[in-house]
Amino acid sequence: MAPPGPEWTSQLDLEFSAGDENAMAAAYRSFSPIVYTVALRALGDHAAAADVTQDVFVRAWRFRSSFDPEAGAVPAWVLGICRNVVLDSLSARSRQQHVVVRSGIAPGSGAAQERGVDTITDRVVLGSELELLGEPQSSILKLAFYEDLTHEQISARLDLPLGTVKSHIRRSLVHLRHRLGEWNAAS
Repeated sequence: MAPPGPEWTSQLDLEFSAGDENAMAAAYRSFSPIVYTVALRALGDHAAAADVTQDVFVRAWRFRSSFDPEAGAVPAWVLGICRNVVLDSLSARSRQQHVVVRSGIAPGSGAAQERGVDTITDRVVLGSELELLGEPQSSILKLAFYEDLTHEQISARLDLPLGTVKSHIRRSLVHLRHRLGEWNAAS
């Protein structure tokens, strides 16, 4: 991770440790993408990475009194929490697989049903958010993620300039990240 940018300061470290909710929100905005990326690379599962990201920031807030601004900065502390949560998740996954193998149950049968409800909910929310984007953004993102087309393929299929496709994707993802973050916070 790059050193904290100009948006993260030692003053925010102090405010965070003092329990300032705005500092926590700033930490989430600044560091949730890197936490999510680390978790996704370690776990290889988008849902698990999202769960880890949420757990990291819940733990950071819950245990903020143990953060010492004199000993380090919030970004490093959050990544330390991330490391621990990822390791816990990998350990739990390993234990779960071991139990499944020993029980003789087909892998994923119970877990798949539990995730089914979350998956359906996520699809409904994502679908409605994609529709709210309007055209051509909605079509572009659907082609990119549901049909796994490259930017060049989307450009050719929709007869749009490549730069326009890339711009729409970038702006739409920023918008969706913000909107879905609000939805996850409310649920």
